[in-house]
Amino acid sequence: MITAGDFRKGITIEWDGGVWNIVDFQHVKPGKGAAFVRTKIKNVMTGAVVERTFNPTDKMPRAIIESKDMQYLYNDGTLYYFMDPETFEQMPLNHDQVEEAIQFVKENTSVTIKFFKGNAFSVEAPNFVDLEVTQTEPGFAGNTASNTYKPATIETGFTLMVPLFINIGDVIKIDTRSGEYLSRA
Repeated sequence: MITAGDFRKGITIEWDGGVWNIVDFQHVKPGKGAAFVRTKIKNVMTGAVVERTFNPTDKMPRAIIESKDMQYLYNDGTLYYFMDPETFEQMPLNHDQVEEAIQFVKENTSVTIKFFKGNAFSVEAPNFVDLEVTQTEPGFAGNTASNTYKPATIETGFTLMVPLFINIGDVIKIDTRSGEYLSRA
């Protein structure tokens, strides 16, 4: 059990029938009345963010989140299949569970899958990936020094903005947390 007075960023708790991650917190001691803890919490299953105040003595169970590295295998149209490299067990996940990460993941890429009580709830792509550009406007010589960008589609189907000198077939490095182009690979 953890009390609201012990909240810190990144702590995961079970509250109100869900699993919540502490995004932000503030201990408030008003001049008149009792102290309280103002928090911003995010539901790790649904992604919903709410602001809530707690009494510093409120107790709730700490949620144990497990992380496991798994390999993305393939998509059969409705489900995405991942394999545990130690046991070779395959696990299917639906689009809602992989929505954020799958746009940066190609087959045979290692990802981190998070579990709560044995149920997978999110997939995280590596922070940086190298992917090939499959569609973009042609670049022109001399356009390498400007800060002008153009849209490009990578092999997973995700579209991002890249500098004008990037061409079809180039492999680029992408930051998966922001979806931004970093450099040529």
